[in-house]
Amino acid sequence: PVTAGSIVVPYGHAIGNEKWRGSEMAQRLQGKIRLIFEDGLGLVDFHLSSRTCILYISEADLVAGDEFKRRLVRFRNASSLRGIVIVEKTQISNQYFMAVQKLVALELGMVLLPVSNQGEASQLITQLVSFCVRELSRERSSNPFLRKRCPQPAEAAVVRTVQQIPGVGKTKALLLLQRFGSIHQLCNASVKELELVVGQTAAQQIHRF
Repeated sequence: PVTAGSIVVPYGHAIGNEKWRGSEMAQRLQGKIRLIFEDGLGLVDFHLSSRTCILYISEADLVAGDEFKRRLVRFRNASSLRGIVIVEKTQISNQYFMAVQKLVALELGMVLLPVSNQGEASQLITQLVSFCVRELSRERSSNPFLRKRCPQPAEAAVVRTVQQIPGVGKTKALLLLQRFGSIHQLCNASVKELELVVGQTAAQQIHRF
């Protein structure tokens, strides 16, 4: 399924596709960035912000055939997100790189970044997350209609408490605390206020709870 564009990323976090849990890249990212894993990201491997995401093409993907090309075309046709394509350029996959470059950069108009392995990719993703945070901070500071104060990361115990609400995972818990600031204010929020953060169905569940 093409679900790109339906994800809201909490400030200063990245959301990774569940398939990367336990991988070398995920292990290297943990501790450097705040990484949350979720099912249902569809074609996307990592969401760096609500506008920017990463599609990762491994050496194995390149050698296996054209499936990765179909995936990139489906993403471009279905999404308005800023997609960054990270490709493993190794001795084995180097012969395929020119064709990938032509497809990604010239035909699809997306950014292509080559890496030699998952370790190098994790460093690149860390830098890109920092860039997205700085970009969002600049927007907030220059927009008079947005709050000047960027939300501080909520304490783990508070996040865990909010996660006790049925249907609220870590991502929604962070978004709710970012918006309302405390559990007390969250308890006093109206359904309409909650809807702006988590959508109608989840808002009603939270309000009833």
